[in-house]
Amino acid sequence: MQEYEKKLQGFLKEHNVPAEHLSFNQSCHSVAEAARAAGAAPEDLVKNVCLIDGEGHLIVAIVKGEDRVSTKRVGQALGIDPPRTATPEEILEKTGYPCGGVPSFGFTARFLIDPKVLEKEFVLTGGGSERSLVRLAPQQLPVLNQGLVVRIRK
Repeated sequence: MQEYEKKLQGFLKEHNVPAEHLSFNQSCHSVAEAARAAGAAPEDLVKNVCLIDGEGHLIVAIVKGEDRVSTKRVGQALGIDPPRTATPEEILEKTGYPCGGVPSFGFTARFLIDPKVLEKEFVLTGGGSERSLVRLAPQQLPVLNQGLVVRIRK
């Protein structure tokens, strides 16, 4: 898994992203596990839900840790039918990162960011592997991923 973390660290350095990459000895795959590992509250985390549209393109829906994504709202925001959830194989192929470690930026996709994400002073997002996170100001997300800020939570 270190290769994925190194790739993400390289992206952060290359783009001068004011962020902190954190590695842990325990899983950060779920919101609860990540919050425990980082000593943070679930609302300090964001989930990057990987979806596939009808043409096979990747959409990443970013919501706060305690929220769920509405595929209906994602579809409405993009003017498409509701997308389906990506498989772990598709996630690795299309993002370059394993399921459970996908960051909110650093690869090609259509990014949608729920406005509640931007209310926080900082957020924790996937750090490239199931045992790492990135801590950054959420206002960096639309800059890094050219994401559309729109309500996509249920």
